[in-house]
Amino acid sequence: MTTKSLVVCFGEMLIDFVPDTAGVSLAESHGFLKAPGGAPANVACAITKLGGSSAFIGKVGEDEFGRMLVDILKKNGVNSEGVRFDQQARTALAFVTLKNNGEREFMFYRNPSADMLLKESELDIKMIKQASIFHYGSISLISEPCRSAHMAAMKAAKEAGVLLSYDPNVRLPLWPSAQAARDGIKSIWNQADFIKVSDDEVEFLTQKDPQKEDVVMSLWHDQLKLLVVTDGGKGCRYFTKSFKGKVAGFSVKTIDTTGAGDAFVGALLLSIAKTPSIMQDEAKLKEALTFANACGAIATTQKGAIPALPAMSDAQALIAQSNAK
Repeated sequence: MTTKSLVVCFGEMLIDFVPDTAGVSLAESHGFLKAPGGAPANVACAITKLGGSSAFIGKVGEDEFGRMLVDILKKNGVNSEGVRFDQQARTALAFVTLKNNGEREFMFYRNPSADMLLKESELDIKMIKQASIFHYGSISLISEPCRSAHMAAMKAAKEAGVLLSYDPNVRLPLWPSAQAARDGIKSIWNQADFIKVSDDEVEFLTQKDPQKEDVVMSLWHDQLKLLVVTDGGKGCRYFTKSFKGKVAGFSVKTIDTTGAGDAFVGALLLSIAKTPSIMQDEAKLKEALTFANACGAIATTQKGAIPALPAMSDAQALIAQSNAK
């Protein structure tokens, strides 16, 4: 793979502690499994697991968990040269409650955590400029100095003609208030070339019905090449300047939705990095979205984000199996 199909993911990587039993509160849980997490890092791993080329840029603590996370990136074939270690702050932790339906709630330990302390001077600007896609979330916008590093990285990518990809990944407990979250997430909205939001996030950002097209279109801006709304198991909707539509999802036995959105995004970015023109070709885009839906679905059939990420053959098998029905 040439560097031009490299996807650079920027933001947080942390440890998720997932209860060994679903459907109980954190207080009632007896044991926890430690699982690597953090949406941008999950996306980077999703891409390499599908045979693509990715790098992760962020900061972890100079501690056992931080070193473990970098090892996981390396084991998954993700370029980790842009990862920095903080001597003072710890790697972030999140305790995740799994409800019976596979949905989750989060409790975070970050005050401050290493990922929030990435400085602009620590950015691997050369790597960012070599990417075909620069992908990020909104958690890195919450506090300084990470926010300034995020803005500088976006600016460098934009100037180098790199496609900007944004998945806000709303995590309300991390923001000072719901309105602060809305404002922060929207502060960089108009710079992205590609945005992926869930139906819940559309509802949160607009405070209106996410199933209504005019509500979704209120999130459109002129720089956008593609806006995708994921509707959980139902599939996704897509909007470009010239066409729009929806692609059905796959029915699977869902155990844990953690990382499903990241598997979806990774699969879609892999397709866009290989063939950027698919954003103008509706038939090819629908194929890429079907593939992304399959990857998202498979990711829900196992606990944890990174361990549940599918390989190319898994996705192809699910698509073939549903075509046969």
